Amino acid sequence: MNFLLADTFTDSLARLTGDEQKAVKTTAFDLQINPAQPGLRWHKLDGAKDKNFWSVSVNMDLRLIVHKTGSSLMLCYVDHHDQAYEWAVRRKLEVHPKTGAAQIVEIRETVKEIEIPHYVEAEQPVAAQTPVLSADISRDALLAYGVPEEWLDEVMRATEDEVLFLAEKLPGEAAEALLELATGGTPQIAPVAADGVDPFEHPDARRRFRVMSNVEELERALEFPWEKWTIFLHPSQRQLVEREFSGPARVAGSAGTGKTIVALHRAVWLARKYPDARVLLTTFSDPLAAALRRRLHRLIFHQPMLAERLEVLSLDSIALRIGRARFGKIKLAPDEQIKALLAEAVRNIPETGFSLNFLWDEWIHVVDAWQLKNWEEYRDVQRLGRRTRLPEARRKQLWDLFEQVRAELERRSLLTRADVFTKVAAGITAGNYPPFEFAVVDEAQDIGVPELRFLAALGGNRPDSLFFAGDLGQRIFRQPFSWKSLGIDVRGRSAVLRVNYRTSHQIRRQADRLLPQELSDVDGNVESRKGTVSVFNGPNPQIHTYNSEQEESAAVAGWIRTLIEEGFRPAEIGIIVRSEAQLERAEHAIQSVGVQSIQLSTSIEDAEECIVVCTMPLAKGLEFRAVAIMACDDEVVPLQARIETAADTSDLEEVYNTERHLLYVACTRARDRLLITGVDPVSEFLDDLQI
Repeated sequence: MNFLLADTFTDSLARLTGDEQKAVKTTAFDLQINPAQPGLRWHKLDGAKDKNFWSVSVNMDLRLIVHKTGSSLMLCYVDHHDQAYEWAVRRKLEVHPKTGAAQIVEIRETVKEIEIPHYVEAEQPVAAQTPVLSADISRDALLAYGVPEEWLDEVMRATEDEVLFLAEKLPGEAAEALLELATGGTPQIAPVAADGVDPFEHPDARRRFRVMSNVEELERALEFPWEKWTIFLHPSQRQLVEREFSGPARVAGSAGTGKTIVALHRAVWLARKYPDARVLLTTFSDPLAAALRRRLHRLIFHQPMLAERLEVLSLDSIALRIGRARFGKIKLAPDEQIKALLAEAVRNIPETGFSLNFLWDEWIHVVDAWQLKNWEEYRDVQRLGRRTRLPEARRKQLWDLFEQVRAELERRSLLTRADVFTKVAAGITAGNYPPFEFAVVDEAQDIGVPELRFLAALGGNRPDSLFFAGDLGQRIFRQPFSWKSLGIDVRGRSAVLRVNYRTSHQIRRQADRLLPQELSDVDGNVESRKGTVSVFNGPNPQIHTYNSEQEESAAVAGWIRTLIEEGFRPAEIGIIVRSEAQLERAEHAIQSVGVQSIQLSTSIEDAEECIVVCTMPLAKGLEFRAVAIMACDDEVVPLQARIETAADTSDLEEVYNTERHLLYVACTRARDRLLITGVDPVSEFLDDLQI
């Protein structure tokens, strides 16, 4: 007998308390080992339309809803007694008549009337609304998208206010198709299963049902029920994970579309496909690498042999490790030491008028990144996007400064990060045996010239050797440059994910106002946000302006209290500010509530009973049910110190773009609730966010 797990079960399990989850897991294990054992208390659900639904008692209150046939047993749902029974009465398991995919379908006649939830705000005055779907969309077309037969009429006449509510009632593929049709897109038609094919093996069924072959696999599935990606993949994600590429490839998509999930599964797939290969899973910082490492462990912790061939390290860490193994001791120059040398050079060559911030920006993104060694190279280097060039005499002044710094670093036998990457890349190119056969890179939009040069040497243009995941809309640390010029050409091997699982429709829609609908890189690869859909609803984000920091703090404290009263755990709440200078404002708001907090500095920690406080740059890789973005004041967002580093209008535009990206990253850390606050005068970006 097949033992299956439905995603509706993991969703419901994640909503229970820790002790309740332990009790449910014990019952689930007992069911898998022997569903006929005497200790299990089965109850036939006489009121259910699907006669194969049964309940199994977990304890005096909790009930596990099971779908049982002669050949299969499926865990479908768990909740307190009345809620569990109500769920089962309203649903049935069926095979879609057109696609052949197994679906859990909500029974239409149990929904007496479509009532619009309070968070879907109708325009005033209320006027008669027309259906959002074109009259050209036929019933057969909707069936081809996976819409259940009994919901066809409701879908065809759905108005703008009803479409989001309806999407929550439909199976995933039908909901996504409806939302894309409502926004003018053309969904991909679901594949049709061949006669005799198991309906649970259909690509759309595999996103919500999984056969559990043993207790260990079930244990892994239930250990972190909120992380459904460890068990269920969307068909578009699975296609990218298992696709063979002839050269470097890249997956893009806006925040919350699962790029990191694809990267994780891709690394595991490569390790399985090539049993003798070494696979590197990497990203641009140690904190993000640590987060990837934890997630990878959750994905394969019962497969130690596989884990031995999967390395998860930041690019800096792996370059230093390879460099020390091949060249011996490496003395790395800390950033503060290089800044001190720049400051000393300015004192030696007075009257230049260049700020230390500008010099550091020029050094890190141009001189050191491109490994420029003489005046001619610096004079001729292409400055992408610069509209007004500095006069040659001024550039010569700059080079005199940088030449002093370079000479002093050599005198002290110090290497920069870029020096290390350059040496390691040259060593790999000259050798016959790369340290890794395959590399998967997350947050690829923030890797720089030295890192990409290293990856190009590591992977070359071998099939499947390099796989990148990133979003140009979240680029916050690196200036744009041509990947193609360094030997990485992903044209023709790029894809964009468009289904957002992490962020509500309302938050995603508002955050997207910060960015253009299309972004392109220097090589002409275009990433479009058009057609991206979120699969669930939530309240509209709140944006408030206050007269003082004290008023702001009191308001955020009240917001936190309300969330906790509604059942939010402190660890599900995040407070984000632009920089360390605003952390005290966030801490003050939390302290007045009497809840503990934890500040993230350089590592991402698990804090079960603490509200997390962090800056926007460190928010990468985090997600919360609720987020407050505080201190969005004028001269804070965008940060005045960064504006002052701009040398011309092009540099200023780049600063504004990355500051917008930072606010976008912060907004999209929220799943259900988003609050944005500032003290008058507030950031100009808040005007763009307003709907």
